[in-house]
Amino acid sequence: MRAVVLSEFGGPLVVEEVDTPVPGAGQVLVRVAASGVNPLDAKIREGKAPHARNHPPVVLGLDLAGVVAEVGPGVVGFAEGDEVYGLTGGVGDVQGSLAEYAAVDARLLARTARSLSLREAAALPLAVITSWEALVHRAQVRAGQRVLVHGGAGGVGQAAIQIAHARGAEVFATGSSRNLETIARLGATPIDYNATEVEDYVAAHTGGDGFDVVFDTVGGTTLDRSFLAVRTYTGHVVSALGWGTHSLAPLSFRGASYSGVFTLLPLLTGQGRDAHGEILREASALADAGALRPIVDPRRFTLDTVADAHALVEAGTSTGKVVIDVA
Repeated sequence: MRAVVLSEFGGPLVVEEVDTPVPGAGQVLVRVAASGVNPLDAKIREGKAPHARNHPPVVLGLDLAGVVAEVGPGVVGFAEGDEVYGLTGGVGDVQGSLAEYAAVDARLLARTARSLSLREAAALPLAVITSWEALVHRAQVRAGQRVLVHGGAGGVGQAAIQIAHARGAEVFATGSSRNLETIARLGATPIDYNATEVEDYVAAHTGGDGFDVVFDTVGGTTLDRSFLAVRTYTGHVVSALGWGTHSLAPLSFRGASYSGVFTLLPLLTGQGRDAHGEILREASALADAGALRPIVDPRRFTLDTVADAHALVEAGTSTGKVVIDVA
């Protein structure tokens, strides 16, 4: 089969002929139709993501959508011809989705929503799983709450807005001026973080009380601002990028709580993989109910132009999730 191989960090992505994998016990062989591109993919390529535990040569690609080509021993719930999607590899030396076929742990997969194309499905797994773990598993977002999403126009932010909205919350999201229209279209009240101080938008949208849940998808100083924006006593800050050194004083003075999310953990450790499949089943149901749909950049890429897709993601100028057509 054809696959995109990274031989060394910082080196070129080269299409090579490699052996087609054989599904083992608990695995299905997926004929890959599309691979979503995340900022993490580009960081891994450059050797700037040690937490992903890659050791070249590797086949990258985190998000996958495709068709089941073969079912391995012990697998139930999937059959040849099923359209599936998942966060299935590209880290921890598990083969990624930039290949014509991938042997995938069936626990990581779910059937795609009937209402979505395979390109759209490939745009969702990392973003949806990260958002679901943050908002549902950690913060338990519910109706009547005010939820603030930092970075609302990014892939994770877009999913987070829609998930929080579907759970009945009133959603607000920060972004730059060029992204405010997208944020509003997704159902959130947009906040221009460059033009508005934290204290001002907390006063304007919560009467100074603070947001019940703040989800940080940006990290760095944005996490520090999250500690200033959360509600006293009952507020909860969740971050997908809380890896720096931060003062907890603003959070402590509010008596609020904090959680971190590390979406790659089941892929790296093998523990908790069933939860990923369950989240994606929930996401498919949301999509078919009209409550979840990714914004996909209209530009088309193939295995031969993966480098161009990575460059677009790194430039930050895409108009939605970048997806590579594999099949």
